[in-house]
Amino acid sequence: MPLAHIESLDHEGRGVAHVDGKAIFIEGALPGEVVEYASYRRKPSYEKAHVLTVLRGSSQRVEPPCPHFGTCGGCSMQHLNLAGQTAAKQRVLEDALWHIARLKPEQLYPPIAGTGWGYRLRARLSVRYVANKGGALVGFREKHSSYVAVMDSCAVLPPHVSALIPLLGALVDGMSQPDRMPQIEVAVGGSRTVLLLRHLEALTLDDLDRLRDFADTNGIIWYLQSKGPETVTLFHPADARLLSYELPDFGLELLFHPTEFTQVNNGVNRMLVRRAMALLKPQAGERIADLFCGLGNFTLPIARLGARVLGVEGSAGLVKRAQKNAAHNGLAAQCEFAVANLFEATDESFAALGAFDKLLIDPPREGAIALVNALPAEGGPRRIVYISCSPATLARDAAVLVHEKGYRLCGAGIANMFPHTSHLESIALFEK
Repeated sequence: MPLAHIESLDHEGRGVAHVDGKAIFIEGALPGEVVEYASYRRKPSYEKAHVLTVLRGSSQRVEPPCPHFGTCGGCSMQHLNLAGQTAAKQRVLEDALWHIARLKPEQLYPPIAGTGWGYRLRARLSVRYVANKGGALVGFREKHSSYVAVMDSCAVLPPHVSALIPLLGALVDGMSQPDRMPQIEVAVGGSRTVLLLRHLEALTLDDLDRLRDFADTNGIIWYLQSKGPETVTLFHPADARLLSYELPDFGLELLFHPTEFTQVNNGVNRMLVRRAMALLKPQAGERIADLFCGLGNFTLPIARLGARVLGVEGSAGLVKRAQKNAAHNGLAAQCEFAVANLFEATDESFAALGAFDKLLIDPPREGAIALVNALPAEGGPRRIVYISCSPATLARDAAVLVHEKGYRLCGAGIANMFPHTSHLESIALFEK
């Protein structure tokens, strides 16, 4: 079998080696290791492979505690300790900023990190009825496969949700059409847990009774979805209130519907909001825009600190939720909200929002290239805090802000929102 000396980790958490001039991306390998590997995809300039044997191991290698690691596709980095994961993600951010934007931040912020286990408060579980494997399988997809992994627990889900996995399999087994229920979404907020069942055929009265009994026995709330997102409805208990999470540093409670976007990791989100406010420094008398504001995760802390804030979001539903959250927290007078497609921002549409002292930008993976292109090269907001879930699009947008719009990249750092995966959040500060 071929041997490789691992040089680094790539943005997906794979070990990178070069053998006879070709790049080899090896799953399960860590920097500094010497491994035997087997390739499963070969291209002229690179290969993808997995580890067969670790001949010389890294001091950061640990035994994955989850028995499903390696089969389940949910985690890719459990074999690397948490400190090593955080350092690797910081390097991914630095590499993206340099190779894409030719930028180095003036300061690297300390990484934001929390617990590695039981953190994931949102998840989408696949369901598949497989008679020759004993019935319904509930869990995440297998690595590189559309098959559902055979699993009876998940270490990154809260323990009470992990314990539901085998119970959900047994529940689906007893339903009238177990092969027509492809998905169960999980959302945890405060002390409440929602399960949203996607079903492709009408449920029978017996099915509904089974769902009620499951909810009452296990202390969960059922939502049902028969077709598109517009068909999501609360089923049982019928009087269940909305989910919520708190930002105790700012005395805030944010309510949300289980289908509305929130971060999966409450602990890291709290630290990220705290970091963002420390960098943005909202002051009384300032007008600040929170762009891609969602349900108000950053908008309301800005308002709580005394600034007037305009939250802009493309989803009318999320804007309504943000307005209700502002009122719920006594901040309606400090907040304005607007519905706008920021992916199509222009010089004119941004100018129409009015003048701002500062901006907070928190886009999805696509980034905010139209928005940063729309910012004025002269004048404009003097400080921008940019939250990103894609180092590549952050770097692309940073290049525009620094090389074309007159900003400095004062600092950047990562938030390990998804431990044991290659996904990373980051935060950057730009100043005129």
